[in-house]
Amino acid sequence: MQQQQPNQSQSQPPVFQEPPQVITGKDFNYLKDMLSWNLLGFKKAHFAAGQCQDQQVVVALEKACMMHERHYQRILQHLDQNVNQMNQ
Repeated sequence: MQQQQPNQSQSQPPVFQEPPQVITGKDFNYLKDMLSWNLLGFKKAHFAAGQCQDQQVVVALEKACMMHERHYQRILQHLDQNVNQMNQ
């Protein structure tokens, strides 16, 4: 039995040269999840660092904490810049 080849135009999504000016509901939910994951990672690393006795582990956890905070801030900053561009 021979399989049919899908039509080339149907199998590939369109390629955008730049991001669309609209955030879909799915995009919004994904952005919200990314913010939540980074905030949770920040909180867990901070809590764990406070429970540790080994200074090397504390330093590693604080680095992880700062990384999650940096990611959280970058996402917010990116969203803020794009919202300001759309409102102009």
